[in-house]
Amino acid sequence: MDSIPLSTLFITLAILLILSAFFSSSETALLSVNRYRMRFLAEKGHRGARKAEYLLRHTDKLLSLILICNNLVNIIASALATIIGMRLYGDAGVAIATGALTFVMLICSEIYPKTVAAVYPEKIAFTASHILSLLMKLSTPIVFFMNMIIKGLMKLTGLQTESKAHSLSPEELRSIVNESGKFIPSAHQEMLLSILDLEEVTVDDIMVPRNDIGGIDIDDDWKSIMRQLNHAAHSRVVLYKGSMDENVVGMLRVREAYRLMLDKNDFTKETLVRAADEVYFIPESTSLTAQLVNFRNNKERIGLVVDEYGDIKGLVTLEDILEEIVGEFTTSTTPSIDQEVMPQSDGSVIIEGSANIRDINKLFDWHLSTEGPRTFNGLILEHLEEIPEEGTICQIDGLEIMILEVSDNMIKQAKVTKVQQILPNNDVI
Repeated sequence: MDSIPLSTLFITLAILLILSAFFSSSETALLSVNRYRMRFLAEKGHRGARKAEYLLRHTDKLLSLILICNNLVNIIASALATIIGMRLYGDAGVAIATGALTFVMLICSEIYPKTVAAVYPEKIAFTASHILSLLMKLSTPIVFFMNMIIKGLMKLTGLQTESKAHSLSPEELRSIVNESGKFIPSAHQEMLLSILDLEEVTVDDIMVPRNDIGGIDIDDDWKSIMRQLNHAAHSRVVLYKGSMDENVVGMLRVREAYRLMLDKNDFTKETLVRAADEVYFIPESTSLTAQLVNFRNNKERIGLVVDEYGDIKGLVTLEDILEEIVGEFTTSTTPSIDQEVMPQSDGSVIIEGSANIRDINKLFDWHLSTEGPRTFNGLILEHLEEIPEEGTICQIDGLEIMILEVSDNMIKQAKVTKVQQILPNNDVI
């Protein structure tokens, strides 16, 4: 060593510090890279992404390789720095070399390269993967031997030796969509989030209530049936005998009834019943995700929602589910949420009792409970446990509600004001 020029030792030390920085940045970049983007690029044929994906599929071998190489480089660098220090300063050079090398290595081989790798993980990971893949092949026996020792130690300590494949939970996927920024338009983000919410929403939450279903009793006189067909508000009506809950005959397309009207001789109650489609029933607890699949598998677009006793609770269509994803796109006689709420100049809101609670929560970012009643009227009645008089005031989930109009045992309108809450540090929310 004494015969080696100092310049050669300094150059070798600089190369070792660069190699240390390479291994440190490679480790950080490979562990920080977006796995899903890397997989996408690999499928598109990106060579660096393919090699990086292969290395990350064998994380134990990758980490062993990087740590072996990095520690080997650091140990040799420390030995060289000690030799240089002793040549320049004698015995005191050992302490000087140790302090100087520690400072330089922390800055140039650890903190700086790892910071850069965390900021630009793809560039560094995909480039480094070419070199690391080659080193992996060359050092296979050493890495294999080290991994055997590590797995043995893990078994002795009762730890699992195989890592589980990581899969995204709905909450994690929702966070990714929210943080996608400019890469996904806001309208598309809302649709993706709505799809994730379908599993948590049931047909009972979006159905047309029983009282709003258009139905015709075929036991009525012929003139009454004709009048109801001519004034039908929906494209389909339910045919029943006596009671809709007890004897549903079928689901009639109104345009099919109009076609039958062209042949007056063949337009009778019997032909009307024969023209009706068989009724498709849906349990009230069915999630929208499952019902969307059921509609597709059964080639249906509409169904009657029934409770556990078989009583009809409402009606749901394929369009209703699709509107949960993309928003309202069909014309309907049922008022939209924008028509059922009237913001006031004082910051309060007048809400119709028939407004859907889920729609209200979405519109105002409130957190009213959706576990029980579906409508705003039902929520208030459940809270008060009686039919209130006009002018009654109550508070529900941080909202002050004043009843404005009560009719037919229902709350028709209520004025809602958000109550200011005072936190312990005197902040107002």
